[in-house]
Amino acid sequence: MLRPVIVGIDGSPESLAAAGWAAREAQRRDTALRLVHAWAWSPHPSAAVPSTTSQRQWAQRILREARDHLGSLYPHLHVEEAQIPGPAPAVLLEASSQGALLVLGSRGLNGFTGYLAGSVSLSLTARSTTPVALVRAGEQAADAHQLNVEGHSSTDTPYRAVLLGIDLAHPGDEAIAFAFEAAQSRGAAVQVLHGYRPPSIAATGRGAGGGRETAAEHQSALDALVQPWRAKYPRTAVTTSALRGRAQSLLLHAASDAGLLVLGRRDRPRSGPFTGPTIHAALHHVRCPMVVVPHA
Repeated sequence: MLRPVIVGIDGSPESLAAAGWAAREAQRRDTALRLVHAWAWSPHPSAAVPSTTSQRQWAQRILREARDHLGSLYPHLHVEEAQIPGPAPAVLLEASSQGALLVLGSRGLNGFTGYLAGSVSLSLTARSTTPVALVRAGEQAADAHQLNVEGHSSTDTPYRAVLLGIDLAHPGDEAIAFAFEAAQSRGAAVQVLHGYRPPSIAATGRGAGGGRETAAEHQSALDALVQPWRAKYPRTAVTTSALRGRAQSLLLHAASDAGLLVLGRRDRPRSGPFTGPTIHAALHHVRCPMVVVPHA
């Protein structure tokens, strides 16, 4: 049986947008969706909890309303729910080990609403051994599609491309596979982007021509890396770009027109949880959904 898509629910706009995105992803995968709410009594409950309702009842209501809402939108989707006591990072980390994908709502690190935004999503992104998807509040199904002839979002148009950021030093087959599978399930193209910083003239000793040779070498290495995936997914349109510049800046610019951003996260057991500057920048600024895929 296929593993379910797991989504964290806390009642915030971010988590509800994440639940919608997760439901559509579960449908594409033909698998179940599991709603998980981490519950812990607090001496200072949210102002959203009515004085006549216990915190546990309020938590149960959050799950029930999310389940009913998704059931009305996706009647053929199998939706499970779980209310688990404990701190959110530990609960969701354990839940993610039983799923194919963990989906979280996120406002980035500059804002905070609910326990899934900000520090919790960053912690889970850095620690999970399962791919983690991060979805902003307000994300709609049409946002993943190209604009129609009138310049409006519409689910009747093709999907926007899946953008895959690659570090040629540590590419990670898991992230590449995720991007191509996501593109295939959407009928979308894959855009593979590698940013590099060329060595200085003093370091290479090759003069002005060194920059041109470096660009060609990076592009050739990127094409060679992607070639087996082109062969494996022959119906998926693929473009590759090895561009000079900071990877963070290049990805943020390219992601402005993408439907999904996929990045690999190298697992470093000895150094502890770590995302790296590129993922960190994407968490701050990228508006489209993004998936961080751990790899060795």
